[in-house]
Amino acid sequence: MTELILLAVLAALGWLWWDSMQAREAAIAAARAACNAEGLQFLDDTVGIASVKPARNTDGRLLLQRAYDFEFSDNGDNRIRGSVITLGRRVILLNVMAPRPAEASASNVIPLH
Repeated sequence: MTELILLAVLAALGWLWWDSMQAREAAIAAARAACNAEGLQFLDDTVGIASVKPARNTDGRLLLQRAYDFEFSDNGDNRIRGSVITLGRRVILLNVMAPRPAEASASNVIPLH
């Protein structure tokens, strides 16, 4: 009986690892594609797990929702944080918000003579 419980636990851990790797690959592909589409550099070519929690999909199935962080650059000289959220192995949210240069206001303009 103990062997069966141990085998079930090992099988569950194996499934969790495999499912996590599949979700991570989906997150990397989505982050890479978003950076390419926006003309940004996807730094380090990877994502890092930020959180894992149970969540339900639109059909009511209980799946693991994972949040991943990654870094990208808009000019090659900085690091900006982005994020990807997956539900199961499906990407449901992608955040690539590159800061836009602030428009110069009258108080920021220094006249050149």
